Amino acid sequence: MQATATGREATGLRGQFGQVLLATLASTVGFWAWMAIAPLQQTYATEMGLDEGQISLILAMPVLVGALGRIPVGALTDRFGGRRMFTFVLLASVPPLLLVALAGVLKSFPLLMVAGFVLGVAGTIFAVGVPFSSAWYEAKRRGFATGVFGMGMIGTAVSAFFTPRLAESIGYLPTHLLIAGVMVATAIVVWLFLRDSPVWEASRQPLIPKVMGALRLRITWEMSFLYAIVFGGFVAFSTFLPKYLTTIYPDEVDPIGAGTRTAMFAVAAVVARPIGGVLADRFGPKIVSLVSLAGIVAFAYVVGQQPPEGIVTGATFLAMAAAMGLGMGGVFAWVGPSTPKDKVGAVTGVVAAAGGLGGYFPPLVMGATYSSVTNSYALGLWLLVLVGAVALVVAGMLRDARPGS
Repeated sequence: MQATATGREATGLRGQFGQVLLATLASTVGFWAWMAIAPLQQTYATEMGLDEGQISLILAMPVLVGALGRIPVGALTDRFGGRRMFTFVLLASVPPLLLVALAGVLKSFPLLMVAGFVLGVAGTIFAVGVPFSSAWYEAKRRGFATGVFGMGMIGTAVSAFFTPRLAESIGYLPTHLLIAGVMVATAIVVWLFLRDSPVWEASRQPLIPKVMGALRLRITWEMSFLYAIVFGGFVAFSTFLPKYLTTIYPDEVDPIGAGTRTAMFAVAAVVARPIGGVLADRFGPKIVSLVSLAGIVAFAYVVGQQPPEGIVTGATFLAMAAAMGLGMGGVFAWVGPSTPKDKVGAVTGVVAAAGGLGGYFPPLVMGATYSSVTNSYALGLWLLVLVGAVALVVAGMLRDARPGS
């Protein structure tokens, strides 16, 4: 009887890769919407007369809700499943995106702040995909599964590359209407073709006790700190890099060029993420995380020296992005085998929220520490070096967790 059940389960898991790829597509679209403001920050600054602090605020607003919202969304995914929650997040993100479009048309900074805040719901999509993808694979391959799903971060590259070009070619408002249409179409595809893993079981535990249970686990806090560095750094640079490049290198980099460079940064992290997951499956997540953090510290130091625009600068940002991608794959490969099965979604939500919050504060810090006299963000970058070094020490003290062990 047990052999028959096992056979049925194996049969049900067929098509697992296709399901994870569809979830990755949904995440890509969600990330595109989540990062819709950043590529057009110079347009907003010019048309609304925004100063350095105001620009930092509009860049940070979507990240805040996208971070904190991952806690309930992750727990709700344990209860309602990925299919329902992917559909809900995509559709719920459409009105805020249209509100962003309206704010731009009206040239209203207060409305843009509110719209950006609510647009953060699109960023919660990540907390849906990790438990969904994990449930489709056995424990020893969950690093691979979450790594593939994590490639949905390429939505930041899509936004950085296409959003300014679309705004220039078809107009500001049509660009946002197009993104909204893509989100609705993706939600329909998800509802029709996505299905939850046959081994997934709905959790009936109430939301608040479930989240509190996750917060009582030591692994939740350990992984939250590490993920705040690797994913938070990625989010921070994905939102702030266009601003950084056009400020530090105004004569060499225009807004479209900055968008292209940011897209390349995002792609490097996206490609490295599944590699980090696979390496974590083979060698353990601890060594992957240590290599990642050491790379972030080293490359942040180089960026802090503000080298001349060119090959060195470009290669340094790409290398930093790759280090962050490896770390993202490594940290989430650490979460799965260390977390009780019925709390994976809740723990994922908390850890993902910590990663998002890690991306919320750096743009604000960079704006606050910018020196107009020297045209430098050096102090903010030195803080990244310091925090990364602390994370490196913390990771070295933690116990490794071999997936499948």
